[in-house]
Amino acid sequence: MRRITLLRHAKSDWSTPSKNDFDRPLNQRGESNGKLIGTRLKNSGVRPSLIISSDAVRAMATAKLIAQNIGYPIEFIQPDHDLYLASPASIIDVLEREGENYNDVMVVGHNPGLTELSNRLCNTRIDNIPTCGVFAVDIEISRWADLANTQGTLNYFDYPKNK
Repeated sequence: MRRITLLRHAKSDWSTPSKNDFDRPLNQRGESNGKLIGTRLKNSGVRPSLIISSDAVRAMATAKLIAQNIGYPIEFIQPDHDLYLASPASIIDVLEREGENYNDVMVVGHNPGLTELSNRLCNTRIDNIPTCGVFAVDIEISRWADLANTQGTLNYFDYPKNK
């Protein structure tokens, strides 16, 4: 059994139009939502053995906020440029390459790839993983390479506005 947790980056700052998409930081709401979701994950017992994050500024900032709150060492977060605006197939490729030795992996990234992958992974329809939304699925596989052709069971779905 393996678990994949997909986490969309928190709300980013659009106040500097000259900043390119990759370099946008989190805004104040993004910072507070990252802490909120981190606390909820900690209280739910979520603690992945590996966190892989898009290397975009907003994704790495979100990964660090979550890691701090769940007790995961920040220095162990693995940045991966292939997760920046990645398709579902690219996300699976990163899992195969970086996560094969881990059964519980969190991927921090971007839409639409995260939402598309979440809908492929289990028989639940999610229209949109909102910013700082988190989706975890348990899957009966022994290798991440088998992920593309397998459906699992929804374990966890949360987002900041979820009361």
